[in-house]
Amino acid sequence: MDLITHAALGAAAAASIAPAQRLRLAAATGAVAALLPDADILITSSADPLLNLEFHRHFTHSLAFVPIGAALAAVLVWLALKRRAGFGQLYLWAFAGYLLAPLLDACTSYGTHILWPFGERPIAWNVISVIDPLFSLLVLIPLLIGFVRRRTALARVAMLAAAVGLAYGAIQHERAERIAWQLAASRGHTPERLLVKPTLGNLVLWRSLYVHAGTIHVDAVRVGPLGAKRVYPGESAPRLDPERDLGLPAGSRVGRDVARFAGFTDALLVRHPSRPELIGDARYAMLPTSIEPLWGIVIDPLLPDAPAQFETRRRLTPELRRRFVAMLLGR
Repeated sequence: MDLITHAALGAAAAASIAPAQRLRLAAATGAVAALLPDADILITSSADPLLNLEFHRHFTHSLAFVPIGAALAAVLVWLALKRRAGFGQLYLWAFAGYLLAPLLDACTSYGTHILWPFGERPIAWNVISVIDPLFSLLVLIPLLIGFVRRRTALARVAMLAAAVGLAYGAIQHERAERIAWQLAASRGHTPERLLVKPTLGNLVLWRSLYVHAGTIHVDAVRVGPLGAKRVYPGESAPRLDPERDLGLPAGSRVGRDVARFAGFTDALLVRHPSRPELIGDARYAMLPTSIEPLWGIVIDPLLPDAPAQFETRRRLTPELRRRFVAMLLGR
């Protein structure tokens, strides 16, 4: 989730359990704690372009790390206040703020290692987009009013609004998933895997992806707030199997990097339609009906010891914007 929403929800969590006279300090502590897990974005290496992919939303986002992360956040605030606040109280507020950060990220579609080290598979509940302005406002408005007026009750309203927003996302996800299964059945397909993800900034238009007979099919599913539905048929492409399709030397650096990227993408790999050297993540695209991946790795089989290069392709043209808005509005 975006940093503003993380900070707002962390602040609301901490403020909701604080006395009114300490609400502002609690909110600030919760906000700092909620932002701290994303410090893992600093884990990078020029020699290993995929290192950040592996460690973003990894151990700092696990539930097992929450007590440690909360302690780090509490120490930062305690030192910033020159030890003029009780550490125990700061830790409680930091714990509340830090706990909600990985849980909120798990509600998105990116994948979060909340079960590490007991489970390596990232969790993605796919009930909200990584950026959702309406959800953010539902949390921010009562929080800010409560912050100004020192009203704990309004911080709790912000928490309730977040819970309602996520519950609505879960309902919309279930509706979109049901339509996606019906669509696959209408084509005579029996998906090996099927998933639906909200598109950017809304809970109306969803990206459906399923695998059938070695092919990845993507479509857009629109589920209106009142239940009206519409399907926009999308594209398809062969699912790439690195061992079968790439023929990389055993034990090569590029082979290991492709395997690492396959783990990140949950093995949903496709070649870029116009750039076969770019192996992409089929889960994400600029349009929900497009198979052209939003990001991927560039490899050179003739240089087996060279690291794969990570590349993003977030170019939103006026035409893509027009098509996205048309689908979002149900045109």
